[in-house]
Amino acid sequence: MDTKAKKILLDTHWKSGVWRSGGFSCSHEDFQYAKSKGLMFDPLTMTHDECIRKLHELHANVMTKERVVTAFLHSLSTRKVYLRSALSSWALTQALPLHTYNQQPAEQAGYSACGYCNEKRIMSNEQYMNEDLNVLNFERIKWGGVRLNWLVYCLMDLECLRQEEELTVQIEDIEILRQMIQAIEDCGDKDAARQLEKRWKQVLPSNQHERDSVLEIWGYAGLLESKDDYRKERGRGTDFMSMATWRGEDGYSRDMLEYYFGPFL
Repeated sequence: MDTKAKKILLDTHWKSGVWRSGGFSCSHEDFQYAKSKGLMFDPLTMTHDECIRKLHELHANVMTKERVVTAFLHSLSTRKVYLRSALSSWALTQALPLHTYNQQPAEQAGYSACGYCNEKRIMSNEQYMNEDLNVLNFERIKWGGVRLNWLVYCLMDLECLRQEEELTVQIEDIEILRQMIQAIEDCGDKDAARQLEKRWKQVLPSNQHERDSVLEIWGYAGLLESKDDYRKERGRGTDFMSMATWRGEDGYSRDMLEYYFGPFL
């Protein structure tokens, strides 16, 4: 990743440890430089149907499970957090059929009025006008992603991974993964996501925001899945999305763990 372009993107949105007030901006020259390095983008105008077609092409021709798993594992010891969310972006979109926004309206639109997206917990709109991808990419590079289940985020995320050079998995990555799994097994039955996040602090080089992102990624990928969506959410109720009602008694999905990480364990 180009260091100068990364700094331009981060400085556009973040200053002195907080979001920049008064709106995000950078000079035309800086923007063009970061854009040339693939880290900043022109505003996106695209329909839902175009997004779905592009995602379908990515899955058919480029983006394999092995590629996103390798990227995630490679990120663990290197702390390249921007490589992590491709796992959830792939998981959320790989089974989506080619469809149009109004083809199957959602009966109860919790995430989208599109029934196919809604079923997969994907936030999607019928039309995107001047969508700001730069703030989404800032969140991806800063913490590993925040709006992980947004349709346009998933598309941008996988397109960005497509530009990465071939990645490798090291012994250190596998050891961190094993310790993360052990931390899940060590959770008490009533422990919530926040307690697991604290356990991961001991084994994963990261800060809290980065660990929160990994939890959400594992939630959307089906590795960590609540067995009771009607439990009361812990904390403020806004800390987590996919992990809001997970508890230690739910553990992890052995099937999904084998599906994604089996060759490494």
